Amino acid sequence: MTHTYKRLLAILLICPLFTAAQYAPVSQPGGSLKLVKVGTGKPRNVVFILTDDHRFDAMGFLKAQEFIKTPNMDRLAKEGAYLPNAFVTTSLCSPSRASILTGIYAHKHKVVDNLNPVSKDIVFYSQYLQQIGYQTAMIGKWHIGGEHDDPQRGFNYWVSFKGQGSYFPKPAGLNVNGKHVPQKGYITDELTEYALDFLQHRDKNKPFMVYLSHKGVHSDFLPAPRDKGMAAGYKFVPPVSMDPSKHIDAPMWLQNQRNSWHGVDFPYHSDLNIEEYYKRYAETLYSVDASIGKVMDYLKSQGLLESTLIIYMGDNGFQFGEHGLIDKRVAYEASMRVPMLAYCPEIIKPRTVVNDVVANIDIAPTILEAAGLKAPAYMDGQSFLPQLEGKKAVNWRTGLLYEYFWERSFPQTPTMHALRGDRYKLIHYTGLWDTDELYDIQNDPQELHNLFRTKENQGIVRDMTKQLFDIMEKTGGMYIPLLPTGGGQHNLRYEKGSKAAVFPPYMMREKPESNGAQ
Repeated sequence: MTHTYKRLLAILLICPLFTAAQYAPVSQPGGSLKLVKVGTGKPRNVVFILTDDHRFDAMGFLKAQEFIKTPNMDRLAKEGAYLPNAFVTTSLCSPSRASILTGIYAHKHKVVDNLNPVSKDIVFYSQYLQQIGYQTAMIGKWHIGGEHDDPQRGFNYWVSFKGQGSYFPKPAGLNVNGKHVPQKGYITDELTEYALDFLQHRDKNKPFMVYLSHKGVHSDFLPAPRDKGMAAGYKFVPPVSMDPSKHIDAPMWLQNQRNSWHGVDFPYHSDLNIEEYYKRYAETLYSVDASIGKVMDYLKSQGLLESTLIIYMGDNGFQFGEHGLIDKRVAYEASMRVPMLAYCPEIIKPRTVVNDVVANIDIAPTILEAAGLKAPAYMDGQSFLPQLEGKKAVNWRTGLLYEYFWERSFPQTPTMHALRGDRYKLIHYTGLWDTDELYDIQNDPQELHNLFRTKENQGIVRDMTKQLFDIMEKTGGMYIPLLPTGGGQHNLRYEKGSKAAVFPPYMMREKPESNGAQ
């Protein structure tokens, strides 16, 4: 057998494995929507509130910045549960939202960017709820692949807009149950009113699930007129990692991204002031917080506040200078970590803190369990409802997979896979001539000291690398999704900004002298 033939045979034997990985199950056999019932109580009403780009520490009670004011979120944490270790598995709008609705990783639902739509084979958790008689509402930003606002499967009541929508009225307007109508006012307020309209006119003999998905606080941040200027006069505390000298053994790609569309030297290819930008973000967040209060007030007026499960979270984090970056996408804490709160006095005690690592893929299983249903086996997430009830988790994850796939429109951020454990985080890059990263999150929460090359941590690197690839193999993630690209590239640099990174000394060698051998 020739060497070429052996190589071809090996490739043919491996190919079915990669094919299987690309087509991991995303629904039950035959597309069945019937799930096993669990528990003996009646299906619980659910309100799931999602905000856009809300970073993990931008809540008043955490006191990260003086100008962050969120009294209603503070109330949820005080009277309900706070989940400090909540993450998304891909920090990008469409992939994260698809994971929330499906309970599976981006490499399985294949919504890996903001351009390509979700497959018709994908099942949303709301479809399972409809199957057992729930009234379901989707109100707000859909934005799962492309610029469309058409009503989607799994929802009885629909209010949305195309793409990112707009804070103030524009001609595109809103799609309300398949009919295009004008947007009348500030988007956060208007979406809240639609949510209340659904609740007021629902069938009171059936359980409900409201998915209230705000545009806020996506850039460009535009606060409600009543909130404009509320953050003025407060001091902005820049992150320690904004100073590049503080980051030990930083990758070259990161040093280069500092001077890019998503870097502090040339943010959005402009002279944007990070402090002013963050303050506008905080002012835009005020109306989102007020929206939570209005929903809670209505539920209380109807005698439903004690029994309704309210879950609040952000779809991605957001960086305001961390590691010299803005925006999201990367696997650093400020990008992949999100706020998460839960409230339901019937089952959640005040000031509950759930320290387990939870994620967007856990939302669907949790809501299904609240409805009295067991999550389907193909879902990657787990229900954290027991932890909210004060119970100890059984067989909870020891590491969470994070993944981001390179986008042609934003070429400064590479493909990466990360494993986020309780203490350490490993970041593994693909297609990049650079260093990987390892951080001790407990002792280095700002991720300033890359331990990847340190001799004493090589055992941790080996173990976490194995665990990372074990998860990817188990969930069908051993491939790089390739989809059609579109749009231009944000690939410019500021000529007076930071210079291109140089290869570090540990990668440099002297060229050996030739001994004349041919």
